[in-house]
Amino acid sequence: MGWGALLLEMPLGVAITRLRYYLKTNERRTKVKGNSRKEEKGSKGKPQMRQIRLRGDNGPVDKVIERLIALTGGVRRHALVREMILTSLKAGQEDTGGVNLKLMNTSLKEMRYTAKVFGAYPGMRKISVFGSARTRPDQEPYKTAFLLGRRLAEKGYMVITGGGGGIMQAVNEGAGSEHSFGISIRLPFEQANPIVLGSPRSVNYKYFFNRKVAFIKESDAVVLFPGGFGTLDEAMELLTLVQTGKRNPLPILLAEETGGSYWLDWIRFVRETVLTNGYISEPDLRLFQRVETVDEAVAAIDLFYRRYHSLRYVGDDLVIRLSSSIEPRRLEKLQRGFSDILAPQGVMCCSGPLPAEMDEPEISHLSRLVVKFNRRDFARLKEFIDAINSD
Repeated sequence: MGWGALLLEMPLGVAITRLRYYLKTNERRTKVKGNSRKEEKGSKGKPQMRQIRLRGDNGPVDKVIERLIALTGGVRRHALVREMILTSLKAGQEDTGGVNLKLMNTSLKEMRYTAKVFGAYPGMRKISVFGSARTRPDQEPYKTAFLLGRRLAEKGYMVITGGGGGIMQAVNEGAGSEHSFGISIRLPFEQANPIVLGSPRSVNYKYFFNRKVAFIKESDAVVLFPGGFGTLDEAMELLTLVQTGKRNPLPILLAEETGGSYWLDWIRFVRETVLTNGYISEPDLRLFQRVETVDEAVAAIDLFYRRYHSLRYVGDDLVIRLSSSIEPRRLEKLQRGFSDILAPQGVMCCSGPLPAEMDEPEISHLSRLVVKFNRRDFARLKEFIDAINSD
């Protein structure tokens, strides 16, 4: 006899009680069964999330990455590429659905393309030029910027601009497309100027910070014409990075016509307000130089690279690479005059390339000046390089 027939034979109150008990028992059984199925699916369907270690052993994950690198072919510096892949995996695990993953993805793609574009011109000195996009062709700064671009190209330099109009276009026009980079930003009211539009040396960025990295990383000198917030922003960021040692010293030139007051007023503010209140030090004022003519600007760049080539840190040593060696008597004078930039009991001495520099064979022929630098007085380091070039 089934449940239905039994219920019909029972008194009504008893039948209702028995039916409630049956329904509750059956519901509990269904829940337990469903949960066990979910647990079974979770344990067998999805792989358990692994903890990713950038420097440790990740077992099968590392093996898959090794196979991927081998399958791709042509990948250099496997350790760095492995770390980048692992970092991407960690970011994917930690993603909460916001914009962070998109930002990281776009940034990596923009910086990869930047490295590809500039990497095609190794050893070429590149000069970044900033200034107002609103400067008209009939104005004196535009004409000066055009002449500057032309002179720099004639001297073998390449120019980098923001790829827009005004001062940027003037410099690109003067240098010509073949000697120009244009690294522009996606703005609804600004387009690349015709000199760099469609050029293989043109990069268009979504994010300002990636564009800034390209300017600062690739520049061997910077010339700033009068401009708006963007020009001042570039000037202050560059000065901050050089002052703190996050960017190696380089010529920072403030260009304006003879009798102009734009940079004179700015320098006066920095000296009378920023310096007077103790926010910077006196040597910081020599991180930049005001110039009034194209000849003066080009001469300042040429002078900076007259003997100085580049620098690199190797352990606790600052290795300055030079196109010609320094005489012993001159070296003694430099050590006395710049003893304040040395670490305690630090010295400076001439040398050939250090073993750690063997990854740069193209400059192995250069002389070296090894300095126990205190890694603090970076404005004085710029003065030290100027002194090396002066004799």
